[in-house]
Amino acid sequence: MQDTKVIPPGIELIEAPSVWEQGYTGDGIVIAVLDTGCDSDHYELTDQIIGGYNFTTDDNRDTSVFEDYNGHGTHVCGTICAAENDAGVIGVAPKAKVLVIKVLTGQGFGDTRWITEGVRYATKWRGEKGERVRVISMSLGGREDSPELHEAVKEAIRQDILVICAAGNEGDGDDATDEYAYPGAYPEVVQVGSVNLQEEISKFSNTNCKIDLVAPGEEILSTYLNNEFAVLSGTSMAAPHISGAAALLIEQSEKEFERPLSEPELYAQLIKRTVTLNYSRRFQGNGILKLATGLKVAKENEQISTTK
Repeated sequence: MQDTKVIPPGIELIEAPSVWEQGYTGDGIVIAVLDTGCDSDHYELTDQIIGGYNFTTDDNRDTSVFEDYNGHGTHVCGTICAAENDAGVIGVAPKAKVLVIKVLTGQGFGDTRWITEGVRYATKWRGEKGERVRVISMSLGGREDSPELHEAVKEAIRQDILVICAAGNEGDGDDATDEYAYPGAYPEVVQVGSVNLQEEISKFSNTNCKIDLVAPGEEILSTYLNNEFAVLSGTSMAAPHISGAAALLIEQSEKEFERPLSEPELYAQLIKRTVTLNYSRRFQGNGILKLATGLKVAKENEQISTTK
């Protein structure tokens, strides 16, 4: 990994390099990114895109054009899987592939129906070599609890797809008040809150009893439009850290177990690698993802419990 000029601080914080050193980079894992599309000409991402579909009104509803006119989706994709090369940045899972599902317009807004259809599309999608989506990443949310969207999410999970969602940015810094954004607030998904690079809970991060874990979401460096890079903040930036990490864990765990893992098993592998911070569960869920430290602590705790 010496060739890449910058490993973004958030990716260092979740300890992704420790997994790369073991030979796992998310190779062959497909992550569906439901967002504003992706800049398909960005040199960090052009080889990472396995396919795409546009559900929005952009480009006269041409379903084959999933270009990003906002920057948000491109930033998310970069955190997940920006390529390992001698320039720019590197993503959490640099050998993973993204299926770009455009459900938000260039203005950053979308219809809940588009998101529902996007989840269904990701669930049913098959690649030319029989690839299928293993992770759905959604850095989006709204206040509307849609039964149709909820059902689509549940169907994806029944197909053993890990559904990872941003918690939302309506937080007030007070864990006594709940803030919910959907689909993040559905109990079946992995709801991701945000911390800054000092591992302090972001004031904007939604708090509720369904938060699963937290990841870096402030001052996150990643890819942007026109072959550029940008620093953005939000739970939108925290979720793709977890989506990329999930690709690493799928590759690593399925080699170890020599079989495909179910969605509950994948979730368990993810949560096993969290470290509790000094906050209430409504802020952090199980804690911050630390791919090496979390696993070490979990193994130490297992040894303690088995020797009792």
